[in-house]
Amino acid sequence: MKFNKIFSLISGLVIATSVAYAQLPDKVGSLITADRTASNISKSNSPHEALMSVVDKESTLYVPSPVNAINYLNNRPNIPDVMTWQPNFALVSKSLDWGVTSGPMEFQKVGAVKRAGQYLTVWRRDRKGNWKIHLRAEVENFGKGAKSDLVYYEPDDSWYLKHRSKVRLQQREEVVTQSDELFSTILKANNETAFNEFLSDDVRYYYPWEPEIEGKKNVLAFLKKKRIEIATEPTGVGRAYSGEYAYTSGTATVRSKEKVVKFNYIRIWQLKDDYQWRVLIEMMFER
Repeated sequence: MKFNKIFSLISGLVIATSVAYAQLPDKVGSLITADRTASNISKSNSPHEALMSVVDKESTLYVPSPVNAINYLNNRPNIPDVMTWQPNFALVSKSLDWGVTSGPMEFQKVGAVKRAGQYLTVWRRDRKGNWKIHLRAEVENFGKGAKSDLVYYEPDDSWYLKHRSKVRLQQREEVVTQSDELFSTILKANNETAFNEFLSDDVRYYYPWEPEIEGKKNVLAFLKKKRIEIATEPTGVGRAYSGEYAYTSGTATVRSKEKVVKFNYIRIWQLKDDYQWRVLIEMMFER
């Protein structure tokens, strides 16, 4: 089998479908159900109990700096008394070990006004097959954006290369890091060129105090209107075993016409049919 054919099979195709609460495919449906179940626990019991149900010793929460989830939650942090969320985006890798959900959320302290935002969760399966948070971050907004229907990416059943070598698996992650490093390098020279090159056409963009921005054209228009210039430095990476999805994380300096702010960022990447990595989701949130 020729290399191009193998690589094409590895990258595969996914089906993006908009649904509300209709019947979901089994693969991505299991992740959506896990996310919704945690939100229901948060609503009926407490946010603390909900998060404890989906984290383990390897989970990271951004609060806003990254912390070990178990240590953080065991110290009974000052988290909201009420918190609910609802995924409007979900994907699962072909290897069924890795997934992403994101969507709107609301939270409130007793006696305070209700607040809103967006959350982003990267998931992985544990040895028992349960979905656990790998990392989760949130960004606050005014909750005034239009509500989007759920869009999900159901993995197909095509073959993918099953690597056993830890060295090879690390090399595959390094490829993603290199893409983020190149993105960051071009950002320093010209933000518009960088975003044009690396954002997927159907990207979702999460930025403080802004509603969810969908589509590359809308992201570019937003950044131009706000006169925002972004410089990023990657620090973290993770990739699905099947290889078609990955994330990177790092720090950012964001310059606008009003001020300069230090941010963290998370990017969700997809390996496209042209064998190039493109960003499906980018979240910027203050450090």
